[in-house]
Amino acid sequence: MFLNMLKAKLHKATVTSRSIQYAGSISVDEDLLDAVGLIPNEMVWVFDINNGARFQTYVIRGDRGSKEIQVNGAAARLAEEGDRVIIMSSAMMTEEEARTYKPKVAVLDDKNNIVEALEYLPAHMEIEIEA
Repeated sequence: MFLNMLKAKLHKATVTSRSIQYAGSISVDEDLLDAVGLIPNEMVWVFDINNGARFQTYVIRGDRGSKEIQVNGAAARLAEEGDRVIIMSSAMMTEEEARTYKPKVAVLDDKNNIVEALEYLPAHMEIEIEA
């Protein structure tokens, strides 16, 4: 059996711009991609904290060091500049892999600086899984 598990998460990123005319995707500063192990063209879920919108798209590489989070294409109608968003990817893994996998999570401030980097679920979210 395979389980769909959290792979990577940018928590509370701030949308810096949006481009309705772009063909689609979400542009993310390459430093932020590296921090959590996201790669270009990887599918992600985006959850807008401000308005509750949820959409799936793919990541494209933003300029390194730019702190850019740009929502593109049709999804640009679902987020406003300044909105806080959660960007998450998942991975399929066996139950055995899932028991030991540690997702990479970066918590961001309102300028998209990493204020906390985790390679595990926070203690209040960890659960015991019986073997």
